[in-house]
Amino acid sequence: MATLLIRNIEKLVTMDDHRREISGGGLFIREGFIEQVGLTGDLPQTADQVIDLAGHIVLPGLVNTHHHFYQTLTRAVPAAQDANLFNWLKTNYPIWAGMTPEDVYISTKTALAELALSGCTTALDHLYLFPNGSRLDDEIAAAQEMGLRIHASRGSMSLGESQGGLPPDRVVDREDHIIDDSVRLIEQYHDPNPGSMVQIVLAPCSPFSVTGELMRESAKIARRYGVQLHTHLAETQDEEVFCQQKFGYRPLGYMQSLDWVGDDVWFAHSVHINAEEVGIFARHGCGVAHCPSSNMRLASGIAPIWEYLQAGVKVGIGVDGSASNDSSHLLAEVRQAMLLARLRAGLTGASLSSSDSQPLLGARQAFEMATRGGAAVLGRRDIGSLETGKCADLIAFRLDALDYAGALSDPLAAVLFCHPRQVDWNIVHGKVIVREGRLTTLDLPAHIAVHNRAAARLLTS
Repeated sequence: MATLLIRNIEKLVTMDDHRREISGGGLFIREGFIEQVGLTGDLPQTADQVIDLAGHIVLPGLVNTHHHFYQTLTRAVPAAQDANLFNWLKTNYPIWAGMTPEDVYISTKTALAELALSGCTTALDHLYLFPNGSRLDDEIAAAQEMGLRIHASRGSMSLGESQGGLPPDRVVDREDHIIDDSVRLIEQYHDPNPGSMVQIVLAPCSPFSVTGELMRESAKIARRYGVQLHTHLAETQDEEVFCQQKFGYRPLGYMQSLDWVGDDVWFAHSVHINAEEVGIFARHGCGVAHCPSSNMRLASGIAPIWEYLQAGVKVGIGVDGSASNDSSHLLAEVRQAMLLARLRAGLTGASLSSSDSQPLLGARQAFEMATRGGAAVLGRRDIGSLETGKCADLIAFRLDALDYAGALSDPLAAVLFCHPRQVDWNIVHGKVIVREGRLTTLDLPAHIAVHNRAAARLLTS
């Protein structure tokens, strides 16, 4: 059985139940799972592969809980640069309608390359339109070649403009086909076992792009097969007005009416949620994918992250689509989450000088959302921390980088407070995906050229 020894780590951040941070630590890994964690001197001294990470800080791999890989093809589109969500979508829908299966494959590799270089080891993607013969299979094939864990969402849109929805009719799909394909994908790809590299999620896109009937049927199928459910919710005030006018509910009330609450459900954004609804999330075990850059970019608002954490709601971090974030840099998103929570604390009158104030979100809390929190949101017990029996998913940063100069009194805080860097190492299930800052699973310069040609074609077609 293949073994890997990682030794002499200057600071090993485990994120285990005791939140141990070990100086001079190491990991002994067998067949992709962690067998021992501790001081280097207490571990076996030989293995099939040995990596010395003296001078590095090591963390659990980051977990991305919301993304749209295909949107790497339409970043910074001029007509969509200064629009709110609904207008941004209406600008982009006709462009996305031209996508091909090859575009899905290419954009998946681009997004996963960015994610891997920024510290991600497990990524959720929400693919919700399938033009010109595109399939979720195209994305899964690309992810398997890249070597990251993927939770591939079979998203969907079925409520076109002619039925009162937001998307144009030419990008929506028949509901019978959506249901049949959802079952096919679960049966073909979903692996619920510890260490699985592919899991399927059912993810009707949003209240304004699918019918209630599709939401209900998707929930029934997901629970029959034991897979997770995901959708956008309460992202903007426009959505709130839409739901109240069309369905007679606020967005979360509408989800409750469709049996879309539970510990197998998580929602992207959840910005416009009131105190009572925070309690509903907590009682039912619903998770939240917090996407701060996208929420700022589209002027959607600031999610009540501190209230979620205080209530015990599961919160993970998501970069969201690369056309509303224009990046897939997950470490930068973790930093953004920390800073935006602090901004909200200031705007709501919180002050550290007051005994009843809301504390400022700290670096360790932000990293916890991006590791343990993300794992909980995705329903995974085998990732999110570095401890015996869990997957060997870890990232490492050199501490002698210019970005950290003068900040090493707390190396973990330095990784987040200082300028977000690319990782020096990224290891997924014991396999090196990034070695000394370079991807091992993709010829990046050649791929960028291919990606740019695909994007140019899409934007001019």
